[in-house]
Amino acid sequence: MDECGPYSRRSLLPWLVGGSQVLGLCAVVLTGVWMGRYRGGFAWDGSAQEFNMHPLCMVLGLVFLQGDAILVYRVFRNESKRNVKLLHGIIHLLALIITIVGMVAVFDFHRASKIPDMYSLHSWCGMATLVLFCAQWVLGLMFFLFPVASAWLRATYLPLHVFCGALLLVMAIGSSLLGITEKLLFSIMATYSHLPPEGTLANILGVVLVCFGILIISIITKEEYRRPPNPEEEALSVHFKTLTEGASSPTP
Repeated sequence: MDECGPYSRRSLLPWLVGGSQVLGLCAVVLTGVWMGRYRGGFAWDGSAQEFNMHPLCMVLGLVFLQGDAILVYRVFRNESKRNVKLLHGIIHLLALIITIVGMVAVFDFHRASKIPDMYSLHSWCGMATLVLFCAQWVLGLMFFLFPVASAWLRATYLPLHVFCGALLLVMAIGSSLLGITEKLLFSIMATYSHLPPEGTLANILGVVLVCFGILIISIITKEEYRRPPNPEEEALSVHFKTLTEGASSPTP
């Protein structure tokens, strides 16, 4: 009977992962519809249509793909750790590239329209998220994918890396919510309180982003969804325990 509970919860994992993908794709589609239908579509000419690339790239890269990169350790629980690490790094790299494209788009638009940069809370939070995201990716590359650090340093950094991954997703969604509100106030401030279709669509997008984040965080924090331990992970665990509790490493 004691094993039925965890097994039953593990059987929910495919449904939870599937639900997260539906929510993530819905967020990307809603952003595309918002920018395409109500904001004039997309371009790369310094116009407002170039700005529209910014929210689409942020939701696709910094939220959806980042969430998927985090999930690979739960989805591919029994695959080779090396292959999962590689997939994790590649998805994060793709997310980083798309995010940088989105950042270039907004700065290019600001420059063409002579709008000041980096004055709003949204821009501060968004830039902090991007800088931390870049640092997280580089450190992950150096510590885990192509490790140049000792096992001692890797064990020390591992809990921080895991924590920062979840924190970054929360920061990305929070920055997106600030951006949605800012865009609505700039664009339809006079009619926003009357719930026009554009405002309703953007509000729904915000709710979907929050639900996506909640689902991803709930999946990665459930102990029963963690990868089964392997020798590499056990070694890191032993090293970290030695650092924090002074325990001696067991003999092989």
